[in-house]
Amino acid sequence: MQSTGESRAWADAEQLIVVVTADWDAPSGELRRYERVADGAAWREVGDPAPVTVGRAGSAWGIGLHPAQPSGPQKREGDGRAPAGVFALGTAFGYANSAATVLPYRAMSGTDYCIDVPASPLYNRIVDAREVGEKAVAGSTEPMRRDLHANGDQRYRLGFVIEHNPNAQPGAGSCIFAHLWKAPGEPTAGCTAMADETMEQLVGWLDPRRKPVFVLLPVTEYQRLAPDWNLPIPPRRP
Repeated sequence: MQSTGESRAWADAEQLIVVVTADWDAPSGELRRYERVADGAAWREVGDPAPVTVGRAGSAWGIGLHPAQPSGPQKREGDGRAPAGVFALGTAFGYANSAATVLPYRAMSGTDYCIDVPASPLYNRIVDAREVGEKAVAGSTEPMRRDLHANGDQRYRLGFVIEHNPNAQPGAGSCIFAHLWKAPGEPTAGCTAMADETMEQLVGWLDPRRKPVFVLLPVTEYQRLAPDWNLPIPPRRP
């Protein structure tokens, strides 16, 4: 068990998104929202649980706010697993010029890409080809306007960045988002996907002033770590 001192990276969080899956290989799970009503107060659930999908191969330990976990699979580029652990949130993004959120929001254009090429100096960053040059985005499989590059795909119409691998360790995984699902129950390459209404509720609720964090864990790991990581009472098995 980790010491309580190691959980201080998110000790002041007042909003929590929790995704729990059945096991390391499960491609789906359940999302719950929690908040604190006062400093140091217990977590209180907000709204109803919602189904989500994660990586087609399940999940694996990512690099985030949590201490490294040597036991269990470790996230790697292209493994089809969603990063497990505790993560800060990055910017919200979408196809529209604005969104109903107080999160920092970036309207994506047809020249925006997230770089998933491990050897690139821009690895795990969203960049604009007009600024960095077309050669810099060559080989990336993550255009941020999928509607323009992938036959009208709406999955990135609204979403936000999950800050996995913030120091861009090559090969440790990149371009991890919460976004819309292509179809109910369809897994992802490593992101967390959900219904439109679930995403709209999330981005409308999240407030950077409340220092929100994102948690994804298989249920057995959640139950093991929840007391020390100061997470809500372990939910039922999804």
